[in-house]
Amino acid sequence: MPLIHKTMDGEEAHNLAIKMAKYGLIPKIKKLENEKILNVRAFDKQFANPIGCAAGFDKNAEAIEGLFKIGFGFVEIGTVTPLAQEGNPKPRVFRLSEDRAVINRYGFNGHGHEEVKKRVEQFWINRKNDEEIIGVNIGKNKTQQDAISDYLAGLRLFADRADYITINISSPNTPGLRNLQNKEQLENLIDPLLKMRNQLGKKIPLIIKIAPDLNEEEMKDIAKVLIRNNKKIDGLIVSNTTISRPSYLKSEYKNESGGLSGRPLKKASTEALKKMYELTNGKVTLIGVGGIESGHDALEKIKSGATLIQLYTSMVFEGPIIVNKIKRELIELLRKEGYSNVSEAIGLDAKKN
Repeated sequence: MPLIHKTMDGEEAHNLAIKMAKYGLIPKIKKLENEKILNVRAFDKQFANPIGCAAGFDKNAEAIEGLFKIGFGFVEIGTVTPLAQEGNPKPRVFRLSEDRAVINRYGFNGHGHEEVKKRVEQFWINRKNDEEIIGVNIGKNKTQQDAISDYLAGLRLFADRADYITINISSPNTPGLRNLQNKEQLENLIDPLLKMRNQLGKKIPLIIKIAPDLNEEEMKDIAKVLIRNNKKIDGLIVSNTTISRPSYLKSEYKNESGGLSGRPLKKASTEALKKMYELTNGKVTLIGVGGIESGHDALEKIKSGATLIQLYTSMVFEGPIIVNKIKRELIELLRKEGYSNVSEAIGLDAKKN
């Protein structure tokens, strides 16, 4: 990717990557031998492999089919808001190349529910097999004071157009959004969503996406909300980007505001993942995100409690080949350590504590 990095800023390169995936201008990756070792079951679905494309890359569902062609086991689109919005002023994406990281402050820029709905429906028409699993990540518009109504609108629209829905309450780029992680506010958000799901008669899995910047008490409160009797949430994504800035960052962009992702996020997100696995007693399906660049990183997330994992920033630096690279390395590690299936490794390190 060096040439693109020299000639385009972060957002221009992102837009080009979406167009290339959309129009099939990326090489189709052949299936790996022994890939069945990566088959995993979650949310009553069979995933061909546990490696997914994180939300934020394909915000508007423009490149779903292309992303499956490069080897992802699932794709999460969004964040999608009810109304189209521009997001924050540019520039708003910064590559911290020396740190293998990105800072973004996009602010839920996107085409809105109706445009994205059309593209998702087209994907379902063209869908090749049941293992092409998509999630829709939903959020609120920046000026919307009644956050719950926006999330309810997203659930209502996409409940029968997705394999799961993620409730994004942890982006640092929408003012006040992270307050929804507070125990009382989280209950006030989740309860109407669960009620609507029941009214719709859909078994669509609901997943909450949290920040890596929570303290232990906040994580305990979230865990209690997630595993309430008769109000259990299906999954948890750990984690979104961080607002912290490790002291060792070298890039000239290290002090830009926004969410930091990539290699510097790995440690904090993995520690939070392990903690949430313990606090939920392994009863909630976890998706690990943050700093995954290799098969070793992937296995570390899985052993820390993740059933599934997601990438984004590593693609910025390695391109689409990173997906198969991680799959290949993960298969080798699993076989070397004597596992017959990736699911056997879930939570092993968290259980030791």
